[in-house]
Amino acid sequence: MSVYITTLDNLQETAQKILKEFSYNRIFGFYGEMGAGKTTLIKELCKILEIENVTSSPTFAIINEYWRKNGDPVYHFDFYRINSDEEVYGIGFRDYLDSDQYCFMEWTEKIEHLMHQSFVKVEILKVSETEREVICNIID
Repeated sequence: MSVYITTLDNLQETAQKILKEFSYNRIFGFYGEMGAGKTTLIKELCKILEIENVTSSPTFAIINEYWRKNGDPVYHFDFYRINSDEEVYGIGFRDYLDSDQYCFMEWTEKIEHLMHQSFVKVEILKVSETEREVICNIID
């Protein structure tokens, strides 16, 4: 699946398409250069999932937990500052993946070798300052 984002106005539509297309998936890995819009897209996905608390990038915390109106958690990881596999395991990474809850991971390329199950790869390509192409595929 590939979606072209020309303005932030169609970001909600893009997020809805992703959740609909991959409705049976709960693990999403986000790829893209710094400033491509990974956090912005995750915030929009969280809006659609009816997150009740404020979403923000977990760059320093590594993981943020958000709560949906239905009481289910959503986990948002940022692996940008991860330096070792031990750090990833130390936060209980496998338990989060096995929880059957939504897991949105930024900088997934840093921990992809630790994945033990399939996930949706969400690649955000910066076409210009205001335009993005979002390409989604299942990675087994």
